[in-house]
Amino acid sequence: MALRGHLLLRGLLHSAVRNVSVIQTTCNRTPTLVSHIRTITTSHTAFAARRKNDNDEEKTSMTIQGYFSSKEKNKDVFMVACDAFRTRGPQLRGHVEFIYAAMKNMEDFGVHKDLEVYKKLLDLMPKGKMIPTNIFQQEFMHYPRQQQCAIDCLEQMELNGVMPDSETEMVLRNTFGKHSHPVSKFGRMMYWMPKFKNASPWPLPASPPNDALELAQLAVARMCTVDPSSSVTVLQTNTVEDAIDDTWIVSGQSLTQQKLVEELPVDQPIKVEGPFRIFLRDKLVGYFILRAEARPPPEPIKREVIDDVGSLKFWFTGEVDPEEETNLGRPVSVHEQEDGIILGICATGTSSRDSLLSWVRLLETTNPNLANIPVLFTQASPIGEVMTIDQLSNKSETATIPT
Repeated sequence: MALRGHLLLRGLLHSAVRNVSVIQTTCNRTPTLVSHIRTITTSHTAFAARRKNDNDEEKTSMTIQGYFSSKEKNKDVFMVACDAFRTRGPQLRGHVEFIYAAMKNMEDFGVHKDLEVYKKLLDLMPKGKMIPTNIFQQEFMHYPRQQQCAIDCLEQMELNGVMPDSETEMVLRNTFGKHSHPVSKFGRMMYWMPKFKNASPWPLPASPPNDALELAQLAVARMCTVDPSSSVTVLQTNTVEDAIDDTWIVSGQSLTQQKLVEELPVDQPIKVEGPFRIFLRDKLVGYFILRAEARPPPEPIKREVIDDVGSLKFWFTGEVDPEEETNLGRPVSVHEQEDGIILGICATGTSSRDSLLSWVRLLETTNPNLANIPVLFTQASPIGEVMTIDQLSNKSETATIPT
């Protein structure tokens, strides 16, 4: 019994000694403070980093512009620049910037309407890695910058009237996949562009001629199609006596217009107005018109047969409508408009006052009455509402054509 009590007392003493040592160790321990270290970047450092990035971008832009800094600008040089960019490596870094720079310089090289060049630019994009692998990448425009670049390239093709082909579709599919936004743009172009390509009743060559005489003939012939009896003739001013300018005149007039000239009174002047503008694709042609004042509307013809059942307005009372109505009237030609009568149209090589005077004198061979009518040569073409002769008195000068 005494032995058990001794062992119990010994265990308690050992426990007390252990607890005291633990308390002393805890009291002597130095506390550790944990703090998060934040990296603070000064404004000077940030400005230096931003300036470095700007310098890198400017250097890249200057490097890309160097591809198109050749003094000789043609298709072969442009294609060589594209091939030189492709040799930079398989990754083709900077291909978006290069394509945008190439699109900007295409008109200077004269290749903005060449389908082969556009396919060359679209083929510069890397293949495979930009194809979406799920529906979310398709809808949210996987690689948006590259897809927008391809769409802009297709948009420039559409603005220049360049129709893509099946090879263009294969390039887009191999680059962005079947259900990408550029392929959808290609599909819309292939639906609408063939419809509008041959919709115009006045077809023009893909590249309009650069000769001014040929352009004038095309423009006058297009405007004269409103009357099938119109004829387009090329006149020379050197056949006119006392002519100053030695140039050509493309004149358009129909038999109906010649008849209208013969019916004009000699006491009312007519006017030569212009130049007006007409575009043949990207070519501008200025033309002039010979215009007379509009005729008043024809007077109504009275009914002479009062027993005509068509004049019974109130049939149930038998009363006759006394209102005068028109049975027949003088037919109005297409040349008689509300603002005047178009008597002729022309385009000259110099668009000068003397060339227009020679045109009017040359018209006298087919319009004898024109020699007795005073002609007004306006200073500028009326934009908007056509002004009267009184309003143009201070802006025009009268020239009477001698007989």
